[in-house]
Amino acid sequence: MIETAAVHVFIISVFAIGYLAIIFEHTIKVNKTASALLMAVLTWMFLFIAKGHELADDMIHLSESLSDVSQIIFFLLGAMTLVELVDCHKGFKVVTDLIQTSSKKKMLWIMGFVAFFLSAVLDNLTTTIVMISLLRKLVPERQERLILGSMVVIAANAGGAWTPIGDVTTTMLWINGNISSLAVMEKLFLPSFLSLILALVLLGSGLKGRYPKLMEKVRAEEEQVEPYSRLVFFLGLGSLVFVPIFKALTGLPPFMGILIALGFLWLVTDLIHQPSEKEHLRVPHILTRVDTSGILFFFGILLCIGSLDALGLLRELAQFLDRYVGNLPLIATIIGLISAVIDNVPLVAATMGMYDIQSYPVDSSLWQMIAYCAGTGGSILIIGSAAGVAFMGMEKVDFMWYLRRVSLTALASYLFGMAIFMIQEFLLGSL
Repeated sequence: MIETAAVHVFIISVFAIGYLAIIFEHTIKVNKTASALLMAVLTWMFLFIAKGHELADDMIHLSESLSDVSQIIFFLLGAMTLVELVDCHKGFKVVTDLIQTSSKKKMLWIMGFVAFFLSAVLDNLTTTIVMISLLRKLVPERQERLILGSMVVIAANAGGAWTPIGDVTTTMLWINGNISSLAVMEKLFLPSFLSLILALVLLGSGLKGRYPKLMEKVRAEEEQVEPYSRLVFFLGLGSLVFVPIFKALTGLPPFMGILIALGFLWLVTDLIHQPSEKEHLRVPHILTRVDTSGILFFFGILLCIGSLDALGLLRELAQFLDRYVGNLPLIATIIGLISAVIDNVPLVAATMGMYDIQSYPVDSSLWQMIAYCAGTGGSILIIGSAAGVAFMGMEKVDFMWYLRRVSLTALASYLFGMAIFMIQEFLLGSL
């Protein structure tokens, strides 16, 4: 048995070391998923062997944490499979056909708007991967693509923040019952959209001229689409939009909605490809493309946060912030700035443990601010969001280049959106 005070030290040390390993993943060459899983098991292990903790109580805490985490994991698994299914059918060509310009400034605005609205329905990571892949076809020169790619990151993060399925952190808040679908869209659309507009104005101010070797070459070399690509695209899109409607109609948790959507698309694709040998377009093959490592990373991080909550550390942190900061908008803004350095998934998970639903009921301003700040704050640094990390990996973007050329714009748009939210809430009398 270990004294409670020593347990606190052990768990905090494991969490800190694991977090540093996640942040410096590329430096130490250890996958962040391995660090997250080790963090989760070790923190719960120390909690279980602590003196003064009853085993039955610890089992209840673990079961409750596992139940909450599993809902998020099954939702992500279903959503990622749906998106991969559309991608394998080349369904996103519907989006690429919208690009009909070679003007640098127009291209920036089109890519920004498409990424913003697409990420609201898909998610910011998937949207970024799709849009960067598209840019590599439309703009051959890498240096010409970097500003456009940076805009995609900002737009995808802003677009993902205002819907319950657009960003994993907003999804976490939604599944946990902190926010509702209509309320988050109503409250966060304007701040997110105006933060996008400011970023477009600032990044586009120095762009002039046209991109060479664009549309004609691209159209001539278009990739061949798979059978039923448009059908699968619109069914996939409709299925994702249906999930919050399903929750509102039935009261069932969101992961049940995503599972019925996946089951429906699975049935449709099995039927339409039955006479053919298109095995690569069927869900069993699609599941091999799903980012299992990413799902296990979320699992490990969220389970680790559950141990901190069970130990009472998150409650102590909330009391510290209330005592020394006090102002909820300022706390939310700080959390958003921290998310530029630290992954926003554990930050939001920690926040959910810090503030209870009784003190801050569903759709309170606190949860709306956390959804916006954690979603868009990650754009400030390229390592601050899954979208930024994907862009960094696909285009080998230098950290310092993004810091010099984009970070100030992302910070200004983030703070501008937060100011819009504050003004909006003040006018509505919610603050």
